[in-house]
Amino acid sequence: MKVREIMTTEVVTVQRDTSVNKIATLMHEHQITGVPVVDDARHVVGIVTELDMIVRNTRLELPAFIQILDLARIQLEMPGHYRNRLRHMLGASAGDMMTEDVVTISPDAEMEDLADLMVKRRVNPVPVVENGVLVGIVSRADLIRMMAHKLESEE
Repeated sequence: MKVREIMTTEVVTVQRDTSVNKIATLMHEHQITGVPVVDDARHVVGIVTELDMIVRNTRLELPAFIQILDLARIQLEMPGHYRNRLRHMLGASAGDMMTEDVVTISPDAEMEDLADLMVKRRVNPVPVVENGVLVGIVSRADLIRMMAHKLESEE
């Protein structure tokens, strides 16, 4: 079975300047776990997931340091990581809080490939991209629904 057989083709998307409040409203209204951030040509430039939204409500932990005598302090976290966490928490738009390194899949990929991707890379949902353009989206719920239908038809 191919990804295109279970993907949702009417994808709720946002653009970089979409407000965080609008994203939360869309996710709630459509009962979805994430929204791709696209440009005008429907190229995926990022994704905002439930986890990204929840991170906004966590406590900001300051970077850890090691004090060496009274001479130096060595930061135990890459400076960029702290800046990214801060940007996610304080951002006002999709562009501020989106994950830019988006894991995507082809509509012609096999279900096993999708399941492997979701488990090994811990991603949900996964935008479906063909020739660089967003054509659909798949989530864990789609896989579960497919399994349930498969089991029903075998009974």
